[in-house]
Amino acid sequence: MSFDFDTVIPRLGTGCIKYDRRPELDPFWVADMDFGSAPVILESLHERVDHGIFGYAQPHAGLNEAVIDYLRERRQATVTLDQVVHLGGLVPALSLAARAFCKPGDAVMTCTPVYPPFIGVHHDAHVSLIAVDHVAVDGAWTFDWAALENAVTPETKVFLLCNPQNPLGRVFTAAEITRLAEFCQTHDLVLVSDEIHCDLIFDEVSTPHFSALNLPTALAARSITLLAPSKTWNIAGLGYAFAVIPDDSLRRKFCAARGHTLCEINALAYYAAEAAYRQGEPWRNELVTYLKGNRDCLVEFIQTRCPILKVAAGEATYLAWIDARGMGVENPALHFEKKAGLFLSDGAYFGWPGWIRFNFGCPRERMLEGLEKIAAAL
Repeated sequence: MSFDFDTVIPRLGTGCIKYDRRPELDPFWVADMDFGSAPVILESLHERVDHGIFGYAQPHAGLNEAVIDYLRERRQATVTLDQVVHLGGLVPALSLAARAFCKPGDAVMTCTPVYPPFIGVHHDAHVSLIAVDHVAVDGAWTFDWAALENAVTPETKVFLLCNPQNPLGRVFTAAEITRLAEFCQTHDLVLVSDEIHCDLIFDEVSTPHFSALNLPTALAARSITLLAPSKTWNIAGLGYAFAVIPDDSLRRKFCAARGHTLCEINALAYYAAEAAYRQGEPWRNELVTYLKGNRDCLVEFIQTRCPILKVAAGEATYLAWIDARGMGVENPALHFEKKAGLFLSDGAYFGWPGWIRFNFGCPRERMLEGLEKIAAAL
């Protein structure tokens, strides 16, 4: 079976934030892809739409079975349904965790650069943020263990982990995740592991995903694992995710923090998620192969055509993290906006000014057009 990832599908004017927020710019910023979703998902949605009624929805048996099967087959985790908390997105879950396990005066900890909500949700809980930079060791991004020990305080209650890491594209090893979980155990922190990009790993043999669900029982008991089909199958706009919380006490506190603040999950999202997990694997496999080709093409282009910029080949995601500090400008993203009409993600929002994030989840022809504009602007 072969799927089409090369056709450019016009998106301007469809109400998507990627294109319509700044319609005068060429967008390579927010993390959704320019590919049509998997045909099996579209078929499932058409079937559900044809029913014609869209009342309040709940997870149906098919979805629940698909999630449990996915966790067993793809994440090698045996999970019971009562441990699963269905959500309308992962960002609200980060906020819920901060509110559930912190009180005013406490702190949330994370490592930067990182997806911007990680360094913003502490405001929802009226607590402080402790951010520790990732460091490069032997050419690979990892944790600065000494800095973490120096920064953690008795008031720190939650650690927010992004794995695979956005924007670094790093897939952390079992040893790294286990050591981080032990750090959380030592300092009595709840480990919240956002694993939304775990099905977008380019080489699952050399860099396999190690989920928080795979931790030893005592360490997994103080963890919350966040997952979703949204990034992988490009259905983020449908708003479905879920948390796996093995410990009953943690789960009850997390759910209690929801109060009446979260909207209902829409009726279509459940069916899209079920189709993704049940039948979406052939499409996902071809997508990852295509994205790997894009990544390799982008890295070669930057290294040969834009040597003032620095980029490493990420192990996962469709997001390139580019060091633009050599340009000598205060805001590289703004420079490319003004000089090339590009909409790129500003590294400052991830905690690292001087860097940019480039979304290569698009047809290769379109990606190259964006890269040519970067080269011309330099």
